[in-house]
Amino acid sequence: MNAFNRLVMIVIALLLIAVPVVILLVCFGVLSAEMIDAYTNYRSALEALGNLSLSDITPSVRVVIAIVGLLVALIALLLLLRELTFGRRVARSTVMEDTPGKETVITASAVKALAEGAAREAGAESLSASLTSRDGSYLVSGNIRVPPSGNYTELATSTRENIRRVLEEQGVPIEDVEVTVQGTAS
Repeated sequence: MNAFNRLVMIVIALLLIAVPVVILLVCFGVLSAEMIDAYTNYRSALEALGNLSLSDITPSVRVVIAIVGLLVALIALLLLLRELTFGRRVARSTVMEDTPGKETVITASAVKALAEGAAREAGAESLSASLTSRDGSYLVSGNIRVPPSGNYTELATSTRENIRRVLEEQGVPIEDVEVTVQGTAS
């Protein structure tokens, strides 16, 4: 979660908590309405809303209000979807060596490129790879296409073993490699 998302979520959470608490405190007489009005000036906002009628709103203002409402809803949906995790998260990079002076980090795109090259080396026509990670090791899932005259089972097995061998030779932490045959190459 980045800083902007956290800031927005904190503001929303504070509003969702503070406003009902203040209303309850005013209703039970713990705080006076005049004191709250002195700090927030909410009465003038309520009066303005009370004096508002639909005939006062012009069509152009309605369009602007609709666009602003749509943008706020889209931004809220975007922030929500960014925070939801569907499945395991992909690590952007993994530390392969953390010895001072010999630090080595590999990115997920480099691991994906290595896996795709290993699949082509094994004889697969194309590899569509996806990566997920857990505890710093990668789970490589790939879909391959087999040449028309190829043996599906044999090629899938050799592709899986070759991807694992290449990544292990490079020192990439691997949890598992899964290869699925999607069909024949055209």
